[in-house]
Amino acid sequence: MHDGSRLLIDDGAVARNVRRIVRSTGTPLMAVLKADAFGHGPQAAVVLSAGASWIGVTSIEEALPLRELGVDAPLLSWLNPVDADWASAITADVDLAVPGVRHLFAIAGAAVASGRTVRVHLHLDVGMARDGAAASEWKQLMFFAREWEQRGAIRVVGVMAHLSSAQDPEAEENVLERQRFVNGCRMAARAGLRPTVRHLAATAAALSRPDTRFDLTRVGAGLFGIDPAHRFALEGAMTLDAPVVSVRDVRAGTGVGYGLSHHTDRDTRLALVPLGYGDGLPRGASHHGSVSIRGVRRPVVGLISMDQLVVDAGDVPVVEGERAVVFGPGRAGEPTVREWADWAGTIEHEIVTGLGPRIRREHRAVDEADPGPDASDESTDTLERAR
Repeated sequence: MHDGSRLLIDDGAVARNVRRIVRSTGTPLMAVLKADAFGHGPQAAVVLSAGASWIGVTSIEEALPLRELGVDAPLLSWLNPVDADWASAITADVDLAVPGVRHLFAIAGAAVASGRTVRVHLHLDVGMARDGAAASEWKQLMFFAREWEQRGAIRVVGVMAHLSSAQDPEAEENVLERQRFVNGCRMAARAGLRPTVRHLAATAAALSRPDTRFDLTRVGAGLFGIDPAHRFALEGAMTLDAPVVSVRDVRAGTGVGYGLSHHTDRDTRLALVPLGYGDGLPRGASHHGSVSIRGVRRPVVGLISMDQLVVDAGDVPVVEGERAVVFGPGRAGEPTVREWADWAGTIEHEIVTGLGPRIRREHRAVDEADPGPDASDESTDTLERAR
């Protein structure tokens, strides 16, 4: 661990995002806490206290620790191999997504062996050719699901799918894929199934496409300030900073970093910050990124190394030991996660989930008396206008 590199996670920002989304969508919220809550660590208590009704994760391995921590809200796991540890999931009362007939038989068999009925969500692929049952398998899946339900092994409580292009709310695919989902739900009803939660919308659709919300919305990235459609003002919950470990005054024309890909264009001061691609900062942001020192943005120069980056501090009188803010919510003018993603040619999700274990994590607890930076409710009004 680098001495002093720190990721400050503002649980209050997460709570405010949850409340904003619940208020604006008008539907129950499944808070998706996969990948260590998008890199934000323990968040189940925060999101449930703020108004989330469900928790969603990918694997059973992600679900079981939440139960062990005492989370008793409905909990769905939707991405597991056919030979997963279904017995442990059933014992822990985890809802399971069923993406095909082989998974159905495996889950139902485990339920019979345990003597319990397992709650399942039938997962339909509406266009991504990724997870979920293909349209050609859906009718067969309905038939066998009804059979296993009649035998008491399963109870079909949900039908789910995922949109391919919700980051572009006007994309034609959204209309087509929504209709495929509606058709799949109708087929389930004709087969005698009575699911109570139909869920299609993830963050982007939940915020931008009211017609996709149905009975439940699944929001992951939005909890942490990321709107894939880049339309709504949610709060970033991470601030990454580190101490300046050394400074040096250099002459114009000094080469910096591997390959000397940057040369200073004037006499200047260089500051060394002990963070690099080994900590999750994207090397692709070299020559584009910046950090904030003493409240002033200064460019990252030369190639980002595994463990360090160099900042051209210019006229900022930086000294060893003071902190450089790599990114944060942006309220003090510091770079944001979105900017780092743009500089690296990637998405914000990759930045927040890729930060490494050498960085010390600290949480700022929820302060119910703090309304947050949006006390004027400007961003909430924006969300309301999308309804």
